[in-house]
Amino acid sequence: MKCLKLFVLLAATAVSHAMAAGDVDAGKEKSQPCAACHGADGNSPSGEWPSLAGQGEKYLVEQIQAFKAGDRQNALMAPMVANLSEQDMADLAAYFSAQTIKVGQADPELVEQGERIYRGGVVADGVPACSGCHGPAGEGVEAAGFPALAGQHAQYLEIQLKAFRAAGRGDLGDNVVKRTNDPQEMMRTVAAKMSDAEIKAVASFLNGLSTEE
Repeated sequence: MKCLKLFVLLAATAVSHAMAAGDVDAGKEKSQPCAACHGADGNSPSGEWPSLAGQGEKYLVEQIQAFKAGDRQNALMAPMVANLSEQDMADLAAYFSAQTIKVGQADPELVEQGERIYRGGVVADGVPACSGCHGPAGEGVEAAGFPALAGQHAQYLEIQLKAFRAAGRGDLGDNVVKRTNDPQEMMRTVAAKMSDAEIKAVASFLNGLSTEE
C-alpha cells in the first residue's frame, strides 16, 4: 500500500512532456465520429464501450496516444485515431472531460462486496484498495493520469479488468484479450489476483458510484 501511494505521489509531481491545450468547442466538433460508440455527450449508449464524460484530460490523451501507437490494440479504435494530431487529441480530451457522466445503478446484491474491495482491497490476496489510485469517490487522479471510474459501465470495467488480469497472469492464448499499457504494470499486478466474482462486484459498485458522494 505504501509503495502504491508513493508511486501516486511521484507520478503526480513528475515533470512530463507538455500537452497541447485543448479547446472544448473544437473538441465538440471533432467528436462527431466518436458519438456512435461513446455518445454525443460522452455517455456511451452501450455497456461494451466506455463513457468518456468527466474523464481526466491527461488520461484521455494518453489512451488515444496508446491506441495510435499500437500499445493498446482495438480494431475499431485504430482507424479512428490513425490521423489524429496532438491538437486533435487535446481538443477531444477537453470536450469529453467537460461533460458530466451519467451514473448507473449498482446491483444491490454486489454493493457491499464491491465497496469493500474498492475501499479496502482484499488483504488476504494482496489486492490493494482501488481508492488509493482512483480516489475515494472514484474521481481519479488527474495529475497522475489515473482514470475516474465513478459511473463507468460495469460491463466495460469487467472487460478491462479481465484484460489486465490475462496479461498479468501471462495468459497468451490467442482468444484472450490482453491490456498492457498500465504504468509499472500496476493494474496487471492487481487484477491478476482478482477472481471473476471480485471483478464483477467492484465493477458493479463503481457503476453506481458518484463523484459527488
